[in-house]
Amino acid sequence: MIKAVFFDFYNTLCTWGQPLIGRLQKIADRYGFEIDAARYAAARENLYAEASGSDPTTHALLETMQEIIESYYEFVKALGVQEHREQVTWELLQSEHSLFAANAAKLYNDVVPTLAHLRDMGFKLAIVSNWDTPLDPLTERLGIAHYFDAIVASHDARVRSAKPDSHIFNYTLAAVEVSAAAAVHVGDTYEADIVGARNAGIRPILIDRDKTQIDKWRETIQSLSELPKLLSDRD
Repeated sequence: MIKAVFFDFYNTLCTWGQPLIGRLQKIADRYGFEIDAARYAAARENLYAEASGSDPTTHALLETMQEIIESYYEFVKALGVQEHREQVTWELLQSEHSLFAANAAKLYNDVVPTLAHLRDMGFKLAIVSNWDTPLDPLTERLGIAHYFDAIVASHDARVRSAKPDSHIFNYTLAAVEVSAAAAVHVGDTYEADIVGARNAGIRPILIDRDKTQIDKWRETIQSLSELPKLLSDRD
């Protein structure tokens, strides 16, 4: 019998309002530099690899934050920006990264109705996220923190585990006091969410909002609104 539903956070519950290139172009216009398409493509790939690649088992939170700042500085440098590079970096961080730009976060339209419905059905709810900054304040700002019995982020010093490692799932199971067999996990990333949940003995559900992962996993949904019906038979 399913008693708890776990959710990934980014691209499952929440997205960021404007693409990076749009934010960057506004800054470029202010500071008078051109964005070279080839340079941007290479720098962007490296940015997201470096900005979210720290290992929570070996990096303290403040070290991770410092790495994030440095990765954005290297991104600006790779674009070829010569003047006011540090200031451009700070402006980009304040418009782009969750540590500084929490107001840019937007919930998908199906999130609040689904969370409310699942709570009414009696499920315990939790977030299980590979997230490198504090997540509780962001969920409070978004108005969804009260729906969850646990909000678990990989870089929390109490957790220090990132999906697909089983520990982050086991930590969450203990927090909501249910067994692995009594939980499902919904996420958008096969390697982290599906493999990780499966390895922890939790039933995985892939959310594929853009229909880019067809036939990747046998239990796939396109919207969270499909969950209540999917879970209505909990025996």
